[in-house]
Amino acid sequence: MTSTTQTTTDSPVVLEAHNLRKHYAVKRGVFKPMATVKALDGVSFQLQAGRTLAVVGESGCGKSTLARSVTMIEPPSSGELHYDGRTVLGRSAAELKELRRTVQMVFQNPYGSLNPRKTVGSILTEPLVINTDMPKDERRARAVAMMGKVGLRPDQVDRYPHMFSGGQRQRIAIARALMLNPRVVVADEPVSALDVSIQAQVLNLMMDLQEELNLAYLFISHDLSVVRHIADAIMVMYLGKPVEHGAKDVVFNRPRHPYTRILLAATPRVNPALRVERVIPKGELPSPLNPPPGCSFHKRCPFATDRCAAEVPALRPVDDRLVACHHAEQMT
Repeated sequence: MTSTTQTTTDSPVVLEAHNLRKHYAVKRGVFKPMATVKALDGVSFQLQAGRTLAVVGESGCGKSTLARSVTMIEPPSSGELHYDGRTVLGRSAAELKELRRTVQMVFQNPYGSLNPRKTVGSILTEPLVINTDMPKDERRARAVAMMGKVGLRPDQVDRYPHMFSGGQRQRIAIARALMLNPRVVVADEPVSALDVSIQAQVLNLMMDLQEELNLAYLFISHDLSVVRHIADAIMVMYLGKPVEHGAKDVVFNRPRHPYTRILLAATPRVNPALRVERVIPKGELPSPLNPPPGCSFHKRCPFATDRCAAEVPALRPVDDRLVACHHAEQMT
């Protein structure tokens, strides 16, 4: 195994990140020195065409920062990022504009991510206006075709976002993300604002589109029941760092990091055979301005030892996944 977990199929790697970091300088007070928030602190992964990598963790763990860094909304402070084998960081503005077409994003809130003053047709054709020389008639035809692909009627193309339900708005957001034929779609909590009954419809739509278009998904979520439905692999993050990364079934069936066990135990399951022994964390999530020494999770971990407080655990291979825990082998 490498720092990015081995590929599991013959599909090409379309997105690769190595040691991504995103640090912010923040003020702590009038007479206090500037502090550094390490929102991302060394994140590596590979994403293949037709596959889904889910990134999970509590609020503040760096999930959304990772999404913004991968899509270059906020370029990372350091590290390497490759789209289809092409280096992203350090490119000119014109080169970045071309590369950004490879990766598109679906945001969490369909009520806030669509311009209420524009029709659906205008919303869908806007990426084509900005990035292509396609004639107006062709742009509209493509928008109408894309609406059909996401389950909306062509005659709805001249309606405004407020005339649609939440699930329909998220379908519009997905359609907009696909207008430039991206290889990768970054979905940041794409169903968390929707009713549970609608969540399944949108997830199934995303899976159908993935199969049809061979899309790669970076799927950001805090809901492990959603992740179990859509993911092929899982990366669990805590305070900006990956703590467990592997195939979905490997991580779900035998978690090796205490934090992963806590997340899984907090997920309701009807089938008793699928329930994980409950592990109670101690305390609250530490401030990213003042993370604890050693393992960042040790103050909340029920299995922590003196070594955990003094030594940062490396992300290392254990049982077909990567784990950052000194005692991963004992987590059974």
